[in-house]
Amino acid sequence: MSYKWIGGSAALMCCVFSGAASAEATKQFSGIAAYYSVDYVGRTATGQRYDPSKFTAAHRTLPFGTRLRITDPRSQRSVVVIVNDRGPFTRGRVLDLSLAAAKALRMTNRGLMKVTAVIEPDTASANSTTSARP
Repeated sequence: MSYKWIGGSAALMCCVFSGAASAEATKQFSGIAAYYSVDYVGRTATGQRYDPSKFTAAHRTLPFGTRLRITDPRSQRSVVVIVNDRGPFTRGRVLDLSLAAAKALRMTNRGLMKVTAVIEPDTASANSTTSARP
């Protein structure tokens, strides 16, 4: 009887690890996004003052500074935003976008929009290694 339990645990562990590996490999997610109100004034979870003209986003768990390519699957418009806040805190939503990002995606007339988000590679180190002008 304990043999079956050990075998079951091994199978469960295998599934847990392979699920994590596949999620890590895809680095994307989909869901409903909203955007900050045009009247919002305040600070983000990073302590920065919210700037409606910057391409930023709130996500519940991604590290601050994560670059995401947000795409509207209907129109194929996309923008790159940087995670600098926590949220959304409304059930069923995956992102809160800055006003600039929402305008670029043309979602301000819709309010909510289904999006696909892909984690972009960090290009900060690549940009810092470019040669200086003579």
